[in-house]
Amino acid sequence: MARRHVRWLVPALLVLVWLAVGGGLGPFAGKLGEVSTNDQAAFLPQSAESTRVLEEQEKFRQGEAQPVIVVWTAGGTEATVTEAQQAAATQAIAALKGARDVVGTPSPAFPSDDRRALQGVVQLNPELPGSDLRDALDRIGDAVAVDGLKTQLAGPAASRADLAGAFAGIDGLLLLVALVTVLVILLAVYRSVLLPLVIIVGAVFALGLACAVVYVLADRDIVRVDGQVQGILSILVIGAATDYALLLTARFREELAAGRDRYAAGRVALRRSIEPILASAATVALGLLALLLSNLTNNKALGPVGAIGIACAALSALTFLPAALVLLGRAALWPAKPRSAETGASGIWNRVAGWVDRRPRRLWVATVLPLAALALLAPQLEARGVPLDETFVGETPSVAAQAALSEHFPGGSGQPAVIVAPAERAGEVVAAAEAVRGVSEAAAVSAGGRPGGAPTVVDGKVLVEATLRDAPDSDAALDTVARLRAALDREQGTLVGGYTAQRLDTTDTAREDTLVIVPVVLVIILLILILLLRSLVMPLLLVATVALNFLATLGVSALVFTHLFGFTGSDASVPLYGFVFLVALGVDYNIFLMSRVREETERHGPREGVLRGLVTTGGVITSAGVVLAATFAALVVIPLSFLVQIAFIVAFGVLLDTLVVRSLLVPALVRELGGRAWWPSRLGRRADGEPGDPRKVPALARSDDQHHPGDA
Repeated sequence: MARRHVRWLVPALLVLVWLAVGGGLGPFAGKLGEVSTNDQAAFLPQSAESTRVLEEQEKFRQGEAQPVIVVWTAGGTEATVTEAQQAAATQAIAALKGARDVVGTPSPAFPSDDRRALQGVVQLNPELPGSDLRDALDRIGDAVAVDGLKTQLAGPAASRADLAGAFAGIDGLLLLVALVTVLVILLAVYRSVLLPLVIIVGAVFALGLACAVVYVLADRDIVRVDGQVQGILSILVIGAATDYALLLTARFREELAAGRDRYAAGRVALRRSIEPILASAATVALGLLALLLSNLTNNKALGPVGAIGIACAALSALTFLPAALVLLGRAALWPAKPRSAETGASGIWNRVAGWVDRRPRRLWVATVLPLAALALLAPQLEARGVPLDETFVGETPSVAAQAALSEHFPGGSGQPAVIVAPAERAGEVVAAAEAVRGVSEAAAVSAGGRPGGAPTVVDGKVLVEATLRDAPDSDAALDTVARLRAALDREQGTLVGGYTAQRLDTTDTAREDTLVIVPVVLVIILLILILLLRSLVMPLLLVATVALNFLATLGVSALVFTHLFGFTGSDASVPLYGFVFLVALGVDYNIFLMSRVREETERHGPREGVLRGLVTTGGVITSAGVVLAATFAALVVIPLSFLVQIAFIVAFGVLLDTLVVRSLLVPALVRELGGRAWWPSRLGRRADGEPGDPRKVPALARSDDQHHPGDA
């Protein structure tokens, strides 16, 4: 009797520990925003020229203010700004001197060449958090309003406020959408009341633990978090924890159907699930940690944060979930009943296995050809950066204001190129900059942070602002900055930075990162698969199919982004993020499949092994893929094109991998290769069974008791 009580003690204690974790650390999911930053200057390439310019600007005390550009425009197509309106605008903006959150002296309002618009510059305290910044901008907008003119706010401060607004409530809305989506899918899959709730609770516990760990590390400046990283962390943990839970729950249900009691079913399910779950978690975590090789700080930030989330998801799935299942037993599945392996063999997956068994070559060729055709379109994905007017999804005040500014002033107004030059060469640098094609005007920056007048000299250097003729986010502006750097290269100590230069450096660095990180991730995945499957051929086969799936997804994305979503470009990091998530997560499903195929192959040989593995895992892996795709799709609630594009790539790619690559291509290839797929392991030397009735898949083992009597 005492022994019976003792064996329930561990599951009970594990559940109690996780309840304490959930209750004590759960609130950190809502507090993570307190230690996050949406200052994009903090996420520039560490060694880039534009980053060095920012460091030099700090010496000029430029870092103590962030500019907001006030744009006044006259109504009507022919209306112009009157002298009285210009005077009123200048008086209103001058009155802001000394106002709360305003730094220095605002510039006067000056007209455009067509006299249909005015612009002025106000410097704000850069330490304002997002919500206070929005309040400050609203006060400025109200204070500088002029009768008869439309007032808009552009510039870095306005963009930062809109970015903060895009991430406002991310810890609530995004999590709610993801959890509701997962719950609906689980209810449809399991048709039970308690099991979906147990899985959701385990995922929430994992997220609370991950957020608590990240909060502590971010508070100590060990890791960096922004709204983008925070959103991906939530989605990653919920999706991964649910996937791992589905795999373990499927094995638990099989063991109950085989006649085991709840304790034995939980023990066997855990023992047979722990290896693929740990291999899967290691694949994703190490793939994310490869981002530490990036020279972009936001990529480096996502690496350890994402790896922490994956570790917490695996920990919850391997401790809380099996403990809860053991305590609940068959009640976890109510009102549904445990399905046996024989029951699982019926239906669509039995038919799919029949196709694989009868015509494997025809099936894999018919699958590879369209995937390869789509992969040929991958280079069409333009990853040179997102134009400013496409950064946000929907109407955004700062973007509309920048468009109005560019319409009436030189395209680069409000976002000039910033040049750091030796003071004794200030005149030469200004003249050389103005001679560069694409530059409208250039001037040294004087006291108060405005061009013109006696330049401010710090450590023997001056700042020169060059206004570009083209919009700062255009390809033409990027080319102008490249010409500026080439023209000023002769000037010793001259550096060119600013918004357009930052975009150029970020794009170039992202491409370099891709060339470094992609091979590293592939090697990591290959090594993990070799250790898991004890084979060389199979890991190479799986990596090749997942890479093909990724390239095909990029090809589809290029078409969808351009012709359906209307995007003219993608962020330079989109292909890299898509690769890390899609390849690492895509290998997950192949790990789940092939670990079961290996198990069945050891008992029944290569032919029956792949067919049995496909039939027994088909439903659970498909469910896991749908859950993960739906979870990542929840990122679209954040109105940023970068996250919308990542959401589509991962969601579509996961579905393509789950429904086509893992269900048809991989099994067909393994079926045709037979024992050779497992070379050089002993499975590769087993005789391949002869095909039976082509209309019938080999019957599944009646019970694992027949093969593992010691498990009970």
